[in-house]
Amino acid sequence: MALVMKNAASRFASLRVVVASRNPSAHYSVASSKKAGQTAPEGEIKKSVFISQSRDVFSNLALEDWVYRNMDLTKHHILMLWQNSPTVVVGRHQNPWLEANPQVLADKGVEVARRNSGGGTVYHDSGNLNLTFFTSRDVYNRRRNLDLVTRALFREFNLRSQVNAREDIVINGNKISGTASKLGNPNAYHHCTILVNVDKSILHDTLCKHDKGIETNATVSVPSPTVNLQDVNPHVTVEKMLSSLGWEFLRSSPLSLQDGGMDYASKQGGFQLVNPTEDWFPGLDKIREEFVSWAWRFGKTPKFTVTRSFPVPGVLARQSEAPSNGAAEEVAISLEVVKGVIEDVTLRIPPSMMTAKGDAEVLTSLRGKRFCESAMEILGESLGESDAHHASDQDHCSESEGERFVADCMRQTMMAV
Repeated sequence: MALVMKNAASRFASLRVVVASRNPSAHYSVASSKKAGQTAPEGEIKKSVFISQSRDVFSNLALEDWVYRNMDLTKHHILMLWQNSPTVVVGRHQNPWLEANPQVLADKGVEVARRNSGGGTVYHDSGNLNLTFFTSRDVYNRRRNLDLVTRALFREFNLRSQVNAREDIVINGNKISGTASKLGNPNAYHHCTILVNVDKSILHDTLCKHDKGIETNATVSVPSPTVNLQDVNPHVTVEKMLSSLGWEFLRSSPLSLQDGGMDYASKQGGFQLVNPTEDWFPGLDKIREEFVSWAWRFGKTPKFTVTRSFPVPGVLARQSEAPSNGAAEEVAISLEVVKGVIEDVTLRIPPSMMTAKGDAEVLTSLRGKRFCESAMEILGESLGESDAHHASDQDHCSESEGERFVADCMRQTMMAV
């Protein structure tokens, strides 16, 4: 990182490069009101580039939220540049079980995080650079930020990129940057990603989607073809991208994007290395704890229902109860999940697998449990204890096999999500 700062400074000798002292928030105005103030004249707005020294996604999301909540951005605009260790980040209104592949995440040691903004799911690693533009709400302009990024790509790397109708940045139709925002009062932020040299095999595996039998109103990501910048121009690196974006931000006027060059940049706040910790940003630990919590990452998931059906093996069916038309019988399972917790489980068992008439029962042992594999242990215990009181030894053996089959169907239903 020091090399990046040195390179940026050497290009323009008067560019301010600052390693911020502890509690850098003390050097800036803190928002004193939740009401948006009047727009400051463009000439009174200063700009700074914050570069996070952490690769921890939860600390970086907490820093983003801290700035949004606490700083007075009326006369001070900030570009925060940050990277994370391998992480899948879902939007505020998304379902992580629908958007990601849980088994791959576990195998690869990839974190799951939920951000505070809307939009779709993204994969982060060391080949990805994240940008957050902070302004007051009244001058928020997403397109202006995206135009600044495309200008930096052309100025530094001679790459021609466009902003499409979805406000993604694309090169030759392939996406290199997704975008999302958080609009509040008085502040707002817009953040986006830049794919420089992301491990696309892991990106594909972790975000691989298939039919999971989920019904939900959660925001669903729209898949798009992507490309790494290094595949287009091998000279692009994350370090060079960070420097060029920071420099483009500092040399451009905050509202009209007029290029002020070295003279304008030298009057700004420069590059500042910041450490997202409690010592530097009082109150940040509490925000981070919320982002780390299960209640935020999974409990914020909008209500959803998982429904799956499984054909009954012939060996388990009671021939006397089987349909006369020879139609295949199925076990149907429906799980209703609210705030990440199982609210209802409905199990429909065909007559050929039942000792008494009836076609449905609610397995109350799972109600109130978190939607995860651990709930299967409870299910197994519940089904294992449900013996038929008047069955013969042969019937009891058959019922035990049936219970194990049903338990396995339930387990597959949850593990497939």
